[in-house]
Amino acid sequence: MNRALRCLLTMSVLLCGASVAHAGDERPLERGVAIIDPAILRTLDQGRFGLGRMLLPERSADAPLANSALFGLPSMLGVREALEREFDRYVENHKASLPNESIGVGDGFAFQLFDRSLFASPDVRFVLSGIVNRMDRAYVAPASCGEIRLIYRLTRTDAPLIGDNAVSQRLPMTLNLVLKAKGDANDASISCREIARRWLATAATSPTMDRLFGKDGPLDLVDAGNIDRIETNLQIAHAPKSTVRDFRTDYLLKVFDYDRQTRRFVESPLENQIDRDRILADEGLRREFKAWLLDPRHFAEFDRGTLVIPDKFLATGAVAPTPVGFDASDLEPEFGLVQGEGVNGKAVFSEDDVVGALQKAATDGTHLQNIRSVAGFERRLNDVTCAGCHQTRGIGGFHFPGVDWMAAKPSNSTVVPASPHFFGDQVRRRDILASMSDGKAPDYSRGFSSRPQMRGSTELAGTEYSDGWGAHCYLPGAKPAEADRSFRGWTCAEGLACQVAGQTTRMGMCFVKGR
Repeated sequence: MNRALRCLLTMSVLLCGASVAHAGDERPLERGVAIIDPAILRTLDQGRFGLGRMLLPERSADAPLANSALFGLPSMLGVREALEREFDRYVENHKASLPNESIGVGDGFAFQLFDRSLFASPDVRFVLSGIVNRMDRAYVAPASCGEIRLIYRLTRTDAPLIGDNAVSQRLPMTLNLVLKAKGDANDASISCREIARRWLATAATSPTMDRLFGKDGPLDLVDAGNIDRIETNLQIAHAPKSTVRDFRTDYLLKVFDYDRQTRRFVESPLENQIDRDRILADEGLRREFKAWLLDPRHFAEFDRGTLVIPDKFLATGAVAPTPVGFDASDLEPEFGLVQGEGVNGKAVFSEDDVVGALQKAATDGTHLQNIRSVAGFERRLNDVTCAGCHQTRGIGGFHFPGVDWMAAKPSNSTVVPASPHFFGDQVRRRDILASMSDGKAPDYSRGFSSRPQMRGSTELAGTEYSDGWGAHCYLPGAKPAEADRSFRGWTCAEGLACQVAGQTTRMGMCFVKGR
């Protein structure tokens, strides 16, 4: 990628999301679909939503649960063991692929590893940094009405905070405790419609503890009985810029389902994280996956972003490098489409496979919203995966770093709680909640991770989330009629122009004309 544009990309990632409301609209985008108020999160972390209290409801809430105790819990032993295996595998792969580049904990190494001794430290714990409504995922498990996510950030607690500008010592790891919006123990008469109504009611005014936990409060329905799984994201290694490369940071993603019989978290496949290497190495599995995805029904779900790929095609872990460029080929899992790419000269899909699927959809009258070309297929193939999505418009490798309420000034506008992708998706999520609340069938479809789905709303127009400064865009070139149909709508607002990253891509970012 062009170095100047890479710099601008980094700047926009940091600046985007700092303003979470549309110009002229004092209501934040996350209203009714997320809780990022520092005072509320502090109170909840010290009470019923502290991680220790959620994992051990019978435990006293008087003292937070440090890592030394957390990873010693029987329920968390599998999590610690799986993370240790991933670290060993990462180091082994690194030594095989980059034998001349040292790897270890500390500044003296070319690749600086996350210090896994922190998993056993009494001076580090996970702090509640946000609550996110994901009822827009009810298509995965309709009976559960989607999900509510308690997101915790790993933080040092052994150093005092001193001075007006003090910041807490947050570490690059999040733990996402995923809860069913409607738990198995909830009153059967409580419907998805009622839960959605409760969340939307918090959008009218600033949320308070009484509104959140009162008789009709949305969090009154949430407790340890709703736990479904844990998702972890940590910066496994960082390589500072050197004479041989630009800076690089790798993020490890893992998922652990909760087994209620054993009361333990069990390593599980990541949703839609295609196991590229295993599929390419197994001819039978490769043919099966291609046939499954190109089946007209699955292809339509794939286009809408509501596809759920069977576990047999998925990986149980992923490493997502950052930063990446704009092309889908820069993203993981870098699935080759052109015949001859991939392991042993094989590819999962050829261009003819994709063109044939597009033609069949047109013949059958299937309306495709996003995939209208081979490039659109490739981009969707990447952004339905955990790794591909996290590489797109994230803050480093995170979409929700969370609120740092332990800082002296947690509301400072330079402290960005979430990525542009997160804020750009809030209108769609709120629209789905509104449909649920009104008793209507929700439209669960979503656009690409790089550009939010407008859904008939103008709320995002002119913002960095859509077509404003820093938005991802597509430059059609000298012959607009030949523009890729999947990205024709990726334009820039008046006064801005799409500046592409180098000579090999038409993807870029919206910046002021002439700069």
